[in-house]
Amino acid sequence: MTDVVPLRALALVCSLKPSPAPSSSDLIARQLLEELGKHGVTGAVVRVVDHDVKPGVELDMGDGDAWPAIREQLMAADILIVATPTWVGHMSSVAQRVLERLDAELSETHESGKPLVTGKVAVTAVVGNEDGAHKITADLMQGLDDFGFTIPAQGGTYWNDEAMGSRDYLDLDETPEAVASTNATLAENAAHLARLLKTSPYPGT
Repeated sequence: MTDVVPLRALALVCSLKPSPAPSSSDLIARQLLEELGKHGVTGAVVRVVDHDVKPGVELDMGDGDAWPAIREQLMAADILIVATPTWVGHMSSVAQRVLERLDAELSETHESGKPLVTGKVAVTAVVGNEDGAHKITADLMQGLDDFGFTIPAQGGTYWNDEAMGSRDYLDLDETPEAVASTNATLAENAAHLARLLKTSPYPGT
């Protein structure tokens, strides 16, 4: 690959399991980073639960709040991946907290009034052994769009076990073809869109 604008991605893994516990959300996030790497994107993973991210809707909640350091990585990235497990049919509480902290971006704007994150691309990944992936994807995308991120075509990937199943994504012997294909399409579309927005930003940004 030659003469391409370099891009960076940040994956926020919203597992409830702290490192180094195995995590299906971490696995699918790393798979997406691997696919993005094929399109000139480098990246990093942050497992949010490993850090003391305080509840709240401000940029910095003080008293050792870890969110400002995570946000610094976010602001240096072109693509945001939010990966979450499914719990009781919903995103994890960690993912919900990430959305709540991102709400502060509505007040961090360019002179035009557009959020500073305008022009950054966001994608989602959901895993679980119960139903809920479509609803979680919709909730995540709605919030990310509200905050100013741009969602690419087919910007969400997911895996659910069969109804009433007990397997986790990381228990699979291999990635199902449908998921692998979706991951590849997501990465290609996200990298393409992020590169377009980096070379031709939205007006006022």
